[in-house]
Amino acid sequence: MTPTIITCAITGGVHTPTMSDALPVTPDQIAASALGAARAGAAILHLHARDPVTAAPSGDPAHYALYLSRLAAGTEAVLNLTTGGSPAMSVPERLRAASQFAPEMCSLNMGSINFALHPLADRFDRWKHDWEEPFLRGTESNVFRNSFAEIRQISDTLRPHGTRFEHEVYDVGHLYNLKFCLEQGFFTGPVFLQFVMGVLGGIGADVENLVFLKRTADKLFGDGYRFSVAAAGRQQMRLAAVAAQLGGHVRVGLEDSLHIGPGQLARSNAEQVERIAEILTLQGHRIATPDEARALLGLKGRAATRISPTSTLSTPAAPQGGQPEGATP
Repeated sequence: MTPTIITCAITGGVHTPTMSDALPVTPDQIAASALGAARAGAAILHLHARDPVTAAPSGDPAHYALYLSRLAAGTEAVLNLTTGGSPAMSVPERLRAASQFAPEMCSLNMGSINFALHPLADRFDRWKHDWEEPFLRGTESNVFRNSFAEIRQISDTLRPHGTRFEHEVYDVGHLYNLKFCLEQGFFTGPVFLQFVMGVLGGIGADVENLVFLKRTADKLFGDGYRFSVAAAGRQQMRLAAVAAQLGGHVRVGLEDSLHIGPGQLARSNAEQVERIAEILTLQGHRIATPDEARALLGLKGRAATRISPTSTLSTPAAPQGGQPEGATP
C-alpha cells in the first residue's frame, strides 16, 4: 500500500499574529513548531519566514537561516521552501531564499488569482502590530501575479539545482496552465499537485470541486502525477480525509487553518498533524516517512541542498509593532 504523505504548512504569509497566539512568528517559534510537527508525523515541512522584529512575512534568506539550520539538525523531514511568499511580494523577493538554499522541493503557484484576505480584517478590533490591518485590507485590490513568464522564471532558476515542485493549484485552469508548461519543457513529470481550496479568489473547498479537480488531472496527466489537498479554514480536516480516500496525500498546518475544530483554535501545528494522522490511521492508511516521501516524489535528498545543520544562529529579536517595508500590497 502506498503510504500517505502528511505535509505541514507551518506559518505562511496569510494569517497575522493577532489571529492566534499559536501562530509561530519568531525564528525560535517556527523552528520549535516545525520540529513538533515532524515528530507528530509530517514528512514534509512547508516553510515561510517572518521578519524577527515585525513578525511580518519575509522573503529575506537571512530570516530563513535563523531556523533552517535547526531544522536540518533536528529532523529528516523534507524542507519545502515557498516561492509564493505572500500576496505583497514580487517574484524576485519570493525567489531569494529558494535560490540561496537550493532545497529539495519548493512550492510554485500555477496561475494568477485575486488572492483576497480583506474580510479577515473585519473580525478584529485590536491588533498586535500596526501593519496587520492595512496588509489585510490592501488585498481587496491585489492580484497575486503568477504569469507564464514568472512561472518560467522560477522554473529556470531552481530546476538546475535539482529542486522539484509542489505545484499549487488554486483553480481548475491552473491544471491546464501546468499542462502547457510541461509541454513547453518548464517541468518534467511526474508532477506533484497541491489542490489549494477555499481561498477567496480560488476554487471553493467542497467535495464536488475536489472530485472535479482530480478528474481533470486524470485527463491531463494520466498516471504522471500525485496529488495532495490543502483546504483553507474549517474544511481542512474534512477534505484531507476525502483526499486520502481518493488516493491522494494531505496538507495541514496553521498556514491553512488556525483551528482544530469548530470555534476552537489549534494549540500548535503538531496538534493538527496528530489529528490528521489519527484520521488517516482509522481509515486504514499508513503514514509516510520522510524517506518514503522522497522516493514517492523523486526528490534529490537533503545532502544535495545548501541547508546545513552546522550554521551558527544568532538569537532573534522579539517582535515589535511597526510597519514593515512592502507590507501593504
